[in-house]
Amino acid sequence: MLDAVRADRSCPEAVRLLRLTRSADPVVRIGAFELLLSLAHDGPWPEAAHAALLRVGDLDERVRCLAARLLVRAGDPDLALAVLGQLTEPVVRTVLAEGLRDGVAHLRDDPLAAVRFLAHLAALRTAPPASRPDLDAALLADAREAALHLADAGERWGRLLCGLDRERHAYGLAALLLADPATRDIGAGLARAACHAFRAAPAELLPLLVRHRGREVSPAVADALTTASISEQAMREHGALLAAIGFTRPVRGARCGSAPVHDAASAASLLSAKPIGVGRLREAPEVFGALLDAGPLTFRQAAQLYNLTFRWPGRTQAECAPLWLRHAGPTVLPRLLDLMAPYLDDYTVGEFYLAGLARMGGQALPLLPAVTAMIERRKRIPANDSTDDGEMWLDEKLLKAALRARRAMVL
Repeated sequence: MLDAVRADRSCPEAVRLLRLTRSADPVVRIGAFELLLSLAHDGPWPEAAHAALLRVGDLDERVRCLAARLLVRAGDPDLALAVLGQLTEPVVRTVLAEGLRDGVAHLRDDPLAAVRFLAHLAALRTAPPASRPDLDAALLADAREAALHLADAGERWGRLLCGLDRERHAYGLAALLLADPATRDIGAGLARAACHAFRAAPAELLPLLVRHRGREVSPAVADALTTASISEQAMREHGALLAAIGFTRPVRGARCGSAPVHDAASAASLLSAKPIGVGRLREAPEVFGALLDAGPLTFRQAAQLYNLTFRWPGRTQAECAPLWLRHAGPTVLPRLLDLMAPYLDDYTVGEFYLAGLARMGGQALPLLPAVTAMIERRKRIPANDSTDDGEMWLDEKLLKAALRARRAMVL
């Protein structure tokens, strides 16, 4: 059905789906709107927008919210703005304003604090520096009331400040909000966004989060503590603070199992069963390490190592580059470093390339400036994970690998 609707929005399946938005059963209406939202990414869809318009006043709040989201996504922004101006129900008005994003920048005098807050954020996004203090003050004045209908007000605010590179302002604002129990959760959300964006933020903000956590730690503060604890620097400097309040740092999943141990005979036997053109070998460091420890590689083994090193970028290449250097000698070093340099800050394989540089030690010194630049970044390396915490963890993993590589290179 979904493929049919994507191909033709006037097909019978689309007509039936739109009809389901008028079902007497709210569960059916919810399902219909969820499906319509998943299908409304390819430009205006007037029929879906009309169905949404009919349900922004639905008796079921979840239906109302889904309808509001669909109205923005499938309809004309002017229509959504007009509906926003006509409605009085705060939850739906907030959802409409969220969806309209910068389109609500002119609504800074709206009667609903959540809409005003979103309007101030939209205005701040493009405001000249001279206009920022007034917008900052307006956001602070509306934050507490806005959070009643905008659960992620702090994180939205924080993400915008980080996008504008207002790092110190974000820290000061987080401290101010955390100190007031009425705005503590907003401050926690803002602090969390700062930790996701700036490497220095966790060490800066973790003491404030601990100090102002309150007698009963709210979910927002607990989430912020969890995020800050991802930082190795924050844990080195302030881990004792977390231990004192009984906070346990979450442990990320580690790789299961240990690498097999090979001697020269078992390594040679394993390679003899592999083709010369082998492109992947998870045990490559152990296999070729054992062979190189025992003596020079055979012609066939060298050809296999060459293919593993130069055929495809990725973990295998990163692990085999130091082994090829051991086999072929320093004349191949420039080629290997040129091969490795583009992937040092790649969040999927960078840690393996950095580990490869660490194994090369001082021979990898030509890439020391690139490694140092990674370490000295203020902002986190862009990554793609299902959560912001996951992306932060990927950056921390790269930072840790870069520090190890630099230590090995300069020893």
